Amino acid sequence: MGWAHFLFGYLVCENVFVLLFQAKKKTADPEEEDDQSEKKYRKCEKAGCPATYPVCFASSTERCAKNGYTSRWYHLSCGEHFCNECFDHYYRSHKEGYEKFTSWKRLWTENGKSEPSLKAFMADQQLPYWVQCTKPECGKWRQLNKDIQLTASLAASYRCGMKLNSTSVSFQRTCWWSSMLILPPLLKDSPASLFLTAFYPDCVGMSPSGPPNSSGKLWLEQRRLIQPQSLSPYFHPFYQPNECGKALCLHPDMMELDELYEFPEFSRDPSMYLALRNLLLATWHQNYKEVLTPQNCAPLVIVRGLVRVCCVQALGRVLHFMTKKGLINTGILLVKQPMLPEHYHHKKVLVIGAGAAGLAAARQLHNFGVQVVVLEAQNRIGGRVWDNTSLGVTVGQGAQIVNGCINNPIALMCEQLGVEMHKLGVRCDLLQEGGLLTDPAIDKRMDFHLNAILDVVSEWRKGKSQSQDAPLGEKIQEVYKTFLHESSIHFSELEERVLQFHLSNLEYACGSTLNQVSARSWDHNKFFAQFSGDHAMLTKGYSHVLHHLAEGLNVHLQTVVQSINYTGDVISETCLLFLVKFSPPLPERKIKAIHSLGAGLTEKIALQFPYRFWDSKVQGADYFGHVPSSPEDRGMFGVFYDMDPKQSVLMSVITGEAVTTVKGLEEKQVADLCMKVLRELFKEQEVPDPLSFFVTRWGSDPWAQMSYSFVKTEGSGEAYDIIAEDVQGKVFFAGEATNRHFPQTVTGAYLSGVREASKITAI
Repeated sequence: MGWAHFLFGYLVCENVFVLLFQAKKKTADPEEEDDQSEKKYRKCEKAGCPATYPVCFASSTERCAKNGYTSRWYHLSCGEHFCNECFDHYYRSHKEGYEKFTSWKRLWTENGKSEPSLKAFMADQQLPYWVQCTKPECGKWRQLNKDIQLTASLAASYRCGMKLNSTSVSFQRTCWWSSMLILPPLLKDSPASLFLTAFYPDCVGMSPSGPPNSSGKLWLEQRRLIQPQSLSPYFHPFYQPNECGKALCLHPDMMELDELYEFPEFSRDPSMYLALRNLLLATWHQNYKEVLTPQNCAPLVIVRGLVRVCCVQALGRVLHFMTKKGLINTGILLVKQPMLPEHYHHKKVLVIGAGAAGLAAARQLHNFGVQVVVLEAQNRIGGRVWDNTSLGVTVGQGAQIVNGCINNPIALMCEQLGVEMHKLGVRCDLLQEGGLLTDPAIDKRMDFHLNAILDVVSEWRKGKSQSQDAPLGEKIQEVYKTFLHESSIHFSELEERVLQFHLSNLEYACGSTLNQVSARSWDHNKFFAQFSGDHAMLTKGYSHVLHHLAEGLNVHLQTVVQSINYTGDVISETCLLFLVKFSPPLPERKIKAIHSLGAGLTEKIALQFPYRFWDSKVQGADYFGHVPSSPEDRGMFGVFYDMDPKQSVLMSVITGEAVTTVKGLEEKQVADLCMKVLRELFKEQEVPDPLSFFVTRWGSDPWAQMSYSFVKTEGSGEAYDIIAEDVQGKVFFAGEATNRHFPQTVTGAYLSGVREASKITAI
């Protein structure tokens, strides 16, 4: 009887029975033959199903029609039907199977949302499991005996000859076959269940019936209590119900636009895709140090029926898509074999620049199997990431803070490396020159006032075109003066100075004086989901992460690119001088976008002391603020960071107009200015001379000349997208200034590299 379950491509082998039956009746009268066939056999109820003579898979009762006549055949898939006698066995209250069906129905109703129909029961409980032989030279699919439960361990170790099977199948998934499924596949024991306890399981591709021998509410409570042991608190791969605005977070119950574009066959019913995608994403976040492959993920797909063959065959395509997008198999991984199929391996890519963006793109492409060479002008990698350890601790001359750790790829790479991030506290005492601590209520009030001003600016810019833009600094002053005039409120001299402190923080965020920044588009990325959660400092520095990211890559240092010629099929470059010339020139649209962004600049100073003199006033705080004595002093050492609670090192930032002030000074002169401020802030005590110090010079660095980008007046956030556009499918652009969602950050630079690697593989 087992041969009746075979499928060859999309042809249901149940129809083979027709040939055997007709061969025995060659001498029969045609009209009599038709009458007897109609009397003894009945077609499947499903329009379009090719099963003229179905076979019942259930055999639940002695009266089962098997491959004979029944008053009605119930369709689950092309190849899986059950007879009316088996239907009655479970559906009729006087039959033996009724209690089993009602018990399952109760469990399904408690946990799920979909209809607990008898077809759903048969698919969830009665269909046999199919398992694939794991021997590379075999790979045949076998049907397990009905009483055998499939587990991930059995699926991972199964080999033909284990005497657990009854039949084999040769099957090729087609859109047609999938469209004939009467019910979507709902996985059992999916790794995603640990993340999605707040959802109805059947809305996110999982079975509401739970594991075998489970009972409703108890199983549901157990699901909610169990948490993945290896899961980082910073990993939130799925949105929870009614949640929004989290970066790199997916809705487990709906497909994203790029997924619909890649998998249009699932647009009508995304259940199978969601089941597989959620399984892969959950598996990755539970074991982010190992590469996910179709081979090690297929055993986790537990579902009854031939649809498991379909799911496993679709799994590889879903996995490769998620890998290319950087949703899984990303970061710092030891990859022994290319993660994408062989047809990707012929590509050759030249990456210019070994900063975070270039290294991210090169690492992704290298892991995919693409041939990659990286050219870097300097004698080091990192770009605007450059750490200094001369003071006994790691001080980032460029970036060192992770802004929002939840789902941040930097946090992921730190987890992969076992590197701890220091969570920054929220306490920031504001010290005045003269040594006084500022009342926190004043700080809170002026912070609220500045945010209120910015809210008014947000209202002003609605409907404004780029030509109607104005400098942010001017608009803030205009709104501020109007408020004072109309409200008759008078701020004290201290409150005015505290407001200047908060304005200096705004200039720090923008990387520029506010009179250069667009009032219309200064915070253009706030309309996109951002990284939330803790802010953290990388105590080992970003360089530690980037050096691991570069391991195994073909990086050529001190190789300066002069020109890039992309007129032919093969791109050529000349490696000699500094300025890069494109041939043909870049599109005017891109040039205009580049000019609409500003090159923001902040500088830093770090000082090492013989002891921690600041503990007398701000012990336990990760940083403290400096209230400027006048608007002219704004931005001059506005915040001091305590770099290590066990060391005596402070780092401070220079922002806004203060950058211009220190530009022509020697390092010793900048250090003297900083010491003058510190001695004013801690006037009541002796402040020792620093043992050592350094001052950054990003503005005069020939390879950087900036810290991070910002939108200039009459510019637009759209410029980031335009700069990110490739040219003729040959030249691609990455970097924080190409990431509209996450500009100004190492995270944004890294993700732009991942994005471009994905675009390159798509060509």
